[in-house]
Amino acid sequence: MEWKQIPLGPLQTNCYVFWNDEKDCLIFDTGGNADTLIRWLEKEGLTPVAILLTHAHFDHIGAVDDVRDRFGIPVYVHEKEAQWLIDPSLNGSVLFMMEDKISARAADYILTDEQSLVIGSFHLNLFHTPGHSPGSISYYMRDAQIVVAGDTLFMGSIGRSDLPGGDPQQLLASIHDHLLTLPEETIVLPGHGPETSIGHEMDGNPFLNGY
Repeated sequence: MEWKQIPLGPLQTNCYVFWNDEKDCLIFDTGGNADTLIRWLEKEGLTPVAILLTHAHFDHIGAVDDVRDRFGIPVYVHEKEAQWLIDPSLNGSVLFMMEDKISARAADYILTDEQSLVIGSFHLNLFHTPGHSPGSISYYMRDAQIVVAGDTLFMGSIGRSDLPGGDPQQLLASIHDHLLTLPEETIVLPGHGPETSIGHEMDGNPFLNGY
């Protein structure tokens, strides 16, 4: 399996694309700049099969409808943020006083806590990791030893918990109970900034020391 990180949108949110030998691909967090993403996918000859959202803050959903419509693919989101896609007052675009409020149509599939998901040849384990937002999900691909963590865990940092629906203790519990239990060599792909690993964050993340 191959993958690429593509920073997109007003906050340079990391969109991740994973593809197999047949060039089928999963898209995590479309961010914004739909044209940029669509052009890259078509240039690479990839066939998207789904959009998976780690959560539904405005900077992660800006290109959802354009990409969904271009390729005719479904969108997945956690049940606790199903309404966030369609409501700018929930997804944060009103809070941050964006000139163009961001929204999207309802998701095609609603995810629940702790489940496995199979989409084509892709097998994922889902961890409900709230704290940054109520419906934050981390997607773990065991065979690739990768977890797409959204805004839960970053290199040397953790997600914000001061936004509506955030909870600092819940965030730390999510990281400790779900992410830090993964093998230390697991690559962590965050919603912003560079990749890291579970082992690196266990050893050196100052926000996790002593938890």
